[in-house]
Amino acid sequence: MKFNAIICEYNPFHNGHKYHLESVKAQNNAPTVAIMSGSFTQRGDISVTNKFIKAETAVKNGVDLVVELPTVYAVGSAESFARGGVGIAENMGCIRNLCFGAECDDKEKLIKAAESFENESFKTALREYLGNGCYYPSAVENAVRDVCGDELAEIVKSPNNILAVEYIKAAEELDFIVTKRKGADHDSAHGKGDIRSASQLREMIYKGEDISPFCPAEIENYADIKRLERVILYRLRTMSAEELSLLPDVTEGLENRIVEAVKSSVSLDEILSKVKTKRYTMARLRRIIICALLGITAEMSKKNPPYIRALAFNNKGAEIMREIKRNGTVPLITNVADGYAALDDKAKRIFEIDLRATDIYSLACESVEPCASDFKRKLTIMNTNN
Repeated sequence: MKFNAIICEYNPFHNGHKYHLESVKAQNNAPTVAIMSGSFTQRGDISVTNKFIKAETAVKNGVDLVVELPTVYAVGSAESFARGGVGIAENMGCIRNLCFGAECDDKEKLIKAAESFENESFKTALREYLGNGCYYPSAVENAVRDVCGDELAEIVKSPNNILAVEYIKAAEELDFIVTKRKGADHDSAHGKGDIRSASQLREMIYKGEDISPFCPAEIENYADIKRLERVILYRLRTMSAEELSLLPDVTEGLENRIVEAVKSSVSLDEILSKVKTKRYTMARLRRIIICALLGITAEMSKKNPPYIRALAFNNKGAEIMREIKRNGTVPLITNVADGYAALDDKAKRIFEIDLRATDIYSLACESVEPCASDFKRKLTIMNTNN
């Protein structure tokens, strides 16, 4: 049997995510696996809820198996995030459909947009716009417009459409189920009905506001990146330009700008404002900072995901795991200690980043949690009626 996969963050899991799962099941009622970022996210931030709670919430609300997207991909560019998630889906050996939401739900148009990214004329135009100091998202939009016209250029203006395009680019063996996003736009401060954007919900959590009308789970002991500010400042103050140059997305002497900004700054916001130029998005700079904190190098995220780590599942999820064990091309880890010990040295380095991310994450919680929860938390098995 072939299954569905969703690449996600669930930061936090909300009614929009529940709507997406219901829409997927309406189109294809196969069991569904979520490939979910853990402690840190693609926007260069911390997850507001720990990965174990996120995984349990997802299974309670329609997902059958949750596996962790390794941190080296979770905090990467859209291309790296997609490559990691799609890589895991294809490594499972039993996934037919990759399911995602986007502002554009026309699969054929998204495929055409993905094909435009591989066009040599597009690549040349993109380099020219970037060379002229153009803001990266604008450079992509302009290059697509030059090569493919206004219709596809409008598609790549949206962050969710860009991610959808990256999924399609990365996939070799998967079909796609596209759902039109409902309710709040990406990063919107306004919502519709009982759906709010994840960014708005995070702000509500930080302000102590009630999010229960918009989220199916209560948020407890939430994490906030601001609680790690001095840890991050310490890390940056002890890194050389050479060390910074090894981080993902650090190019064209950006490491020197960071070093100079760190020398004269007393806050993370001050560093970011000094390093920021119109060429670099703030999200890209935040991701670089998180990679510095966790010790992630550019080389790590270029490798194919070397393992699949399960976090939570139900009876249908158990069926998916049996298929992964039969057909998968990388190890399925259900026991952290045993699974880690069995990995080769290269895979262990990737896994060690996940372990480090969890331990550092615990310092950002409202109540600091002990280390080594990856080894202490058992794989969550749930009985549901999904």
